[in-house]
Amino acid sequence: MKILMVLTSHNELGNTGHKTGFWLEEFAAPYYTFKDAGAQLVLASPQGGQPPLDPKSELEDFQTELTRRFNQDLAAQEALANTVKLETVNVEDFDAVFYPGGHGPLWDLTNSVDSIKLIEAFSTVNKPMGFVCHAPAVLRNVKTANGEAFVKGRHVTGFTNGEEAAVQLTDVVPFLIEDEFIRLGAHYQKTQDWMPYVVEDGKLITGQNPASSEPVALALLKQLS
Repeated sequence: MKILMVLTSHNELGNTGHKTGFWLEEFAAPYYTFKDAGAQLVLASPQGGQPPLDPKSELEDFQTELTRRFNQDLAAQEALANTVKLETVNVEDFDAVFYPGGHGPLWDLTNSVDSIKLIEAFSTVNKPMGFVCHAPAVLRNVKTANGEAFVKGRHVTGFTNGEEAAVQLTDVVPFLIEDEFIRLGAHYQKTQDWMPYVVEDGKLITGQNPASSEPVALALLKQLS
């Protein structure tokens, strides 16, 4: 079982002067869920090398058992520091793909030709795909074989308008996931803010927020079994 994890390379939070990137819990929870299940993992990002970590995700309030495990795991830190370039990845080498969130993907992975092609290829061969929190945003420009929006008519979730408002970034992000999915014709679903929530639509698995990271990873493993 070989799983690809795709992380952002983007570190600027709009025009705020603050930094962003991937969210630690959304990487650590699936990383260890997959690792402990015996999966072989390959980490990739648009630019390769060390992906930027959202500094807020290192605050004590957001630490979990698995983020603490990562912070003591030199092998995992080494793997993260040496992500392969996304353009070098071949779908045939993997059984599934998982995208951790954080605000970074809204800017780079959403518009990455390599990411779009990768997701379209995974969809064509019907392999499981997991996206959590802000990562479902990377589906925005993905198309079906007939040129329609990939999410049109599909059941999906992602970071809610309410959650974005709570972190006071509604006017900073390039678009709101909830609004955008509805605009594209998706069946957008959500539960109350900050509660774990996973939506499965065939091989497409999406999670609403950081608390959904491990449940999405478990759902993806279940599909692989």
